[in-house]
This record gives sequence, structure tokens and C-alpha cells, in this order.
Amino acid sequence: MKTGKHRNKSRQVTFVGKLRELFSDTLVYGISSVLARFINYLLVPFYTKYFDPAAYGIIGLIFGAIVFLNVLFTFGMESSYLRYGADREKARNVFKTIQLSLFGGASLLVLVTWIFMPLLAPLLGLEGSAAQAAAASDPGIQAAAGTGTAGLITMSGEHLFYLMLAILWLDALCMVPFAELRLIRKSYTYAFIRLFNVIINVCLNVYLVVFAGWGIEAVLVSNAVASFVTMIILAWFTRHMYQGKWDTAVIKRALWFGLPYIPAGISHAVNEVLSRFAVNNMPQSTIDRLYGSHYNADDITGIFNACIKISVFMLLAVQMFRMAWLPFFMRQSGSDDARKTFAEVFTWFNIAAAVVYIGVGLFVEQIVQIRIPVLDGTLIDERYWMGLYIVPWLLLAYWFQGWFLNFMAGVFIREKMWHLSGITIIGALITLAGNMMLVPVFGMQGAVWVAVFCFLSMAMLMYVLTQSVYKVPYKIGKSVAIVLFSGSVVALGHGFATDFFEPLFAKMVLFILSLLLLVTIGMAERRQEV
Repeated sequence: MKTGKHRNKSRQVTFVGKLRELFSDTLVYGISSVLARFINYLLVPFYTKYFDPAAYGIIGLIFGAIVFLNVLFTFGMESSYLRYGADREKARNVFKTIQLSLFGGASLLVLVTWIFMPLLAPLLGLEGSAAQAAAASDPGIQAAAGTGTAGLITMSGEHLFYLMLAILWLDALCMVPFAELRLIRKSYTYAFIRLFNVIINVCLNVYLVVFAGWGIEAVLVSNAVASFVTMIILAWFTRHMYQGKWDTAVIKRALWFGLPYIPAGISHAVNEVLSRFAVNNMPQSTIDRLYGSHYNADDITGIFNACIKISVFMLLAVQMFRMAWLPFFMRQSGSDDARKTFAEVFTWFNIAAAVVYIGVGLFVEQIVQIRIPVLDGTLIDERYWMGLYIVPWLLLAYWFQGWFLNFMAGVFIREKMWHLSGITIIGALITLAGNMMLVPVFGMQGAVWVAVFCFLSMAMLMYVLTQSVYKVPYKIGKSVAIVLFSGSVVALGHGFATDFFEPLFAKMVLFILSLLLLVTIGMAERRQEV
């Protein structure tokens, strides 16, 4: 009996230590990501003040293309390095081999993308002088710089396309060095470099738009410069890793392991960015019916893009978790109680996600009205508020994306990544078909419905797959209950409760009561672990 108690206590201490390790890494990566995203997020009120919705829509399309193309430019090598770079005796050879492969692959893709530029540029609104007209259409930019030409793009759509390719190439070469810092738990160095990148980006944006009078080309130039500086800094911090040798066997294994991530990455990219292009291609008749004849497709795309930015709070939570989760479950995969640990982590993830969902979902109208003294404006300009009703749906989609990441652990550990392709293809098909059917009828609302259904479907399919190769005792019933409870609270806060009470007071009461309930669930979960 004493032996059993001793083992239980030992296991409790072990699990707490592991959870603290995950929490510690999540906190460091999270704080850096939150600060970086927060500083970068300051550009959202900046953009929505100085660029009209049509110009901001073009920015959204360009960065949507970057999200999609980045999957091809990195071709799954981040995951491969985290997998094979964990063997520190061979890490230098793995690092150099994969980094050289990325250099060659990204350079080749730059050439291929350039060849297809006549086909791709119109999809991004970069054909002819269309982008110039969009960016110059807002008199607020001109007034800020005090000249009649401020805000007019000085670069053609072709040059903007080149800048997009430069960002993709530079970011591809930063990927493995960043993965190395994560793998060896140099979290503070990682955080410093990320923050420095964002600070350069933000400062250049402000200078080029406000003081130099540039238009949306300032966004791409700032990102390209920041990425270049980041690449140089990373090369310095990881310089010793370049002492390795090229290993053909390594790249064969890396490609075999990493290539399945391409359809997975494409699927996620499709889910994240295809809706912007679908919204941008809505018929004018649909726009007139849903939003009014004074809007066009570029305007609605800009509004949709701004609402996506508001949901960054949940995306941040998921990203914070992901940065620490991948190295964590690989380190813990060999322990006897790894499966139970993963199940407990999933429950805690849902409790944390519920707090974010309820907080942002309830108070989204108040959040966008926060005053930014420097800009003499609000967090999101009033021209973009008409799309706020889609934010809770976007938050829910990102929440289910977190489920998908949780369930990936078993597939990753068992190296069954090729099975992932089927799930990601299904996800991409759902997004493609759903946007084609729903966006022309329901507009932005249809796009977010598709996103929620797609991420939920992918998460559930991943759950079935991982249970077949690496069974984990996830508490699915409890997690579903937490999601349904959170959705009900947000719906209540925007409906019945505000009909009988002052809206802000009703939301505050709902939030406090919800927080108390979630804390109670967390305490009960903690007692079960003991």
C-alpha cells in the first residue's frame, strides 16, 4: 500500500514538473508572441485609419498569398528539423543539410512564381494601376503627410509582387534557425529576435506611411527589411551549426517526413486565406443585398480582413500553445505516462481557450472602441465595425484548430504523417466547396461558418486517426461541454441578457460567473490528477 501511494505521489510530482515545463515554455514563447503580435497589432488601427477598406483589402490578399506560398517555400522542413535535429550528435549535419535544401528550393520557387506572375498578380489586386488607385483613395493618408501625393504608390504592382517574393525567400531561410532555438530551449533568444523583427517592421511602417507619404507598398518594404535583418541575426546565433556537412541520407529522411506537411500546410493555408479571395469575388448583387450598394468587393474584403485581425486573441493563444507543444510532446513521448499527460494537457487547453473565447466574444464591441491616443482614433476604425458579428465564429474556428494541434501528437510520434494528407485534403475540399456555395449567398457569415465546420471536421478526423495509432484518453465529453457552454454565454451576452439589463453590465456579470465556473472545473481537474 505504501508503495502504491509512493508511486502515485511520484507520478503526481512528475506530471506537475512536466506541466510546469510546458507552461514555462508556453509562457516565454507566449509572452514574446503576445508582445510581438501586440506591437504588430498596433498596425491594425494604424492601417484602418490611414487606408480605406479597399486598400486594406489588397494588403489582406497579399499576405493571404504569403501564408499560402510559405507552405511551398518551406516544404515541411521545420517539422523535419524538430524531428531529426533532436539527435544532438547529428544536429549540425541535419541543420546544414536542411538549410541548404531550403536555400535551393526557395530560390527555385521564386523563379517559378515569377514566371507565373501574369496569372497570380490579378488575384492579388496588383494588375496595372488598380493597387495604386486603391491605396491612394483615402484622403486621410494625404492629409497626414500634408501633400496631395501622399499615399500614392510609387511602385507598380509588379514591384509589389517582387517584394512579396523577397519576404517569402527570407522567411524560408529563417525557419530552421528559429526551430533550432526552440529545440535547444533558447526561448529568451527566440523571443528577443521575434520582438526585434516586429519593432523594425512597425517603426518602418509608421515612418514610410506618415512621414514619407507612402501607400501600401510601405507594408511590404517594412516586412522585407525586418525579415532581412532577422535572417542576419539568426545566422549569427546559429553560426556554429553551419559547421556540419551535407548528408544525402538526412535530406531523404527529412523529405519523407516533411513532405506530408505540405498538403497539411496547404489545407491550413486554404482555411485561413481562401475565404478572403472568396469574399473578394462576391457578386456585386450579393454585396448590394447584404451590405448596401455603397460597398464593393474590395471594401468587404478589407472589413473581413480587419475582423480576422480582431480574432487574433484566440489565434495567439493557439500559437503560444503550438510553439511549446511540439517540442514538449516529442520530449515526453518516451515516458510511461505520456498519454495521460497529453489527455490532461488537452483539458487544460480547453479551459484556457474558453476564457479567451468568452472574454473576446462578449466584449468585442468594447474592444474595437478602445481609444488610441497617438492616432486620435479607435483600435479599429468605425468604417470596419459592420463586420463584428463574425468575430465569435472566427474565435471558435481557431479554437478547433487548437484541437487539431492537440490530436496531432500521436500521429507525429508514430511518424504516420502520410496519413495526414487525407485529412488535410478533406479540409481543403470542405473549405473550397463551402466557400463556393455559401459566400455568394451569405457573404462573410458564410465564410466563417465554413471555417468552423472545416476545422472541427479536421480535428475530429485527426482524433480518430491518432486513437488508431496512439490511443490517448482524451476527455472529449467534458471538452465539448466547455465549448457549448462558452458559445451559449457569448450568445446570451449579445441577446437575451442585454434586452433586460444595461449591455456592459450584463456582459460583466456573465463573464465573472463564467470565469468562476471555469475555475471550478480547473480545480476539479486538478484534484483528479492528484
